[in-house]
Amino acid sequence: MATAPNVIDLRSDTLTQPTAEMRKAMAEAPVGDDVYGEDPTINKLEATAAERLGKEAGLFVTSGSMGNLVAALTWCDRSDEAYMGADAHLLVNEMGAIAAFGGVQMRPIPNDARGVIDVDAFEATVSPASGLFPRPRLLCLENTHNRGNGAAFSVAEMQPTVDVARAHDMAIHIDGARIWNAAVALGVPAADLASVADSLSFCLSKGLSCPVGSVLVGDREFIAKARRVRKMLGGGMRQAGIVAAAGLVALDTMIDRLADDHANAQQLAKGLASIPGVTVDPATIETNIVYMEIGDGDGAELSGALKERGVLANGRFNWVRFVTRNGISSEDVDEALDVISTVMRTAS
Repeated sequence: MATAPNVIDLRSDTLTQPTAEMRKAMAEAPVGDDVYGEDPTINKLEATAAERLGKEAGLFVTSGSMGNLVAALTWCDRSDEAYMGADAHLLVNEMGAIAAFGGVQMRPIPNDARGVIDVDAFEATVSPASGLFPRPRLLCLENTHNRGNGAAFSVAEMQPTVDVARAHDMAIHIDGARIWNAAVALGVPAADLASVADSLSFCLSKGLSCPVGSVLVGDREFIAKARRVRKMLGGGMRQAGIVAAAGLVALDTMIDRLADDHANAQQLAKGLASIPGVTVDPATIETNIVYMEIGDGDGAELSGALKERGVLANGRFNWVRFVTRNGISSEDVDEALDVISTVMRTAS
């Protein structure tokens, strides 16, 4: 059911609550000082995450944004270029951090509605290998793609962009905040999706329901450097095994159930598509994120009206975003649809 009486909170899957099994594991977790590499629970989480994603090593960080920042600053020197889709979360929603903290030039590349980068535009944008230009160093992909209605990209879809980057000797990083959603939606191991990249970060605190944390994975040399960058950013942690314990539970118990979130998102999208004044194509909903458009309406105003009736969502410009998650049931979706339909009738 929803997290509070009479409130259906569809703003984000960051609103998930830790399970009873997670809380028990957190209370009982053996801990040590992680800066010294002596927290056994963190060490186990890092090793487990790396193994499941087909990489050599992992690094526990506080958030997905920190994971992306640490990765970029590990791969890039000052004045290097990092390329990403124009709608990438790393570009649009992470405060320009890699430019601010690393002096890294962020180069946006046009992408389609799902978030797929235009390969020809990418090739045409890459700076030449010359002393007159910044060094092209990093390609950042996003899987699933937040602004692309949670699109899940297969290896085949990512490969053309990866090939261009490899031809220019770039490293590849995947912002895999919801990589497990992508793996479940595509029916493939997450390690397959990670195989095209040199590094990948994923969130524990979204669909996996942990209270905090992300993990960055890559080869041992990369992670050793990334650990130093994390420390410089103030990310050195001590007895943080207390929160890492939830991540171990999540990797064992919370991945398969993401399919429920995807089914609820489909239910929501199909219901929204039947409401006059709303534009949603259920065929474009691949995971747990649903954007609905409202013509020339005001998304922020509409989300405010929904909030007054107990449905929370994020609205801006002419769209409102809904995210299904653990704690939101099929019945909650039906109730939310009733509220949205009522609000839209009132607004028309």
